[in-house]
Amino acid sequence: MTQPSVVVLDYGSGNVHSAAKALEAAGARVELTADRRKALDADGLVVPGVGAFAAVVDALNSVNGAEIVDRRLAGGRPVLGICVGMQVLFERGVERGVETEGLGEWPGSVTQLDAPILPHMGWNTVDAPADSVLFDGIGDERFYFVHSYAASNWSLETTPPFPSPRLTWAEHGTRFLAAVENGPLSATQFHPEKSGAPGIRLLSNWIAALRSE
Repeated sequence: MTQPSVVVLDYGSGNVHSAAKALEAAGARVELTADRRKALDADGLVVPGVGAFAAVVDALNSVNGAEIVDRRLAGGRPVLGICVGMQVLFERGVERGVETEGLGEWPGSVTQLDAPILPHMGWNTVDAPADSVLFDGIGDERFYFVHSYAASNWSLETTPPFPSPRLTWAEHGTRFLAAVENGPLSATQFHPEKSGAPGIRLLSNWIAALRSE
């Protein structure tokens, strides 16, 4: 069986190499590049991210990342965001009183977690829906988080024939979105590439879904 091709968007994020290695371990043929045509043509596109919301948005804009993501989604082509790569998919991020416009694929804001200890760093469980594709067979596992900000609400309304998004939640001081599966667009607030065997399994589940596209 042909390995699905996955591009990890290389816009300067610190976790691009570990994400690429994890995707290879999960069964994909991976290329780390910012080349627009390759990013558009691949079976799957991964947008990793670490650091500040505004810095990630600026770096993505430097390689036309927003346009690449939007073009892929307009054609129903799968995209997976990781950590801040998930956060920037929302309309805006608010960090230390500074509001930054995100990619706007989903409505809502990313704000600081209401928790006694920040960052939220370490292993945590998630509450995934029974029909989740990403968490098939691993809904009871723990995943590795490193973040102080997250989306705590979901406000996108869908009507038939569009399916309802699959939302996965976690808690640290308050409840927040740990993952979203919304048609061709999926994302995780945690780092699957740092989550050991469960993280590789999650990436394998996403890659397996690319074969059916």
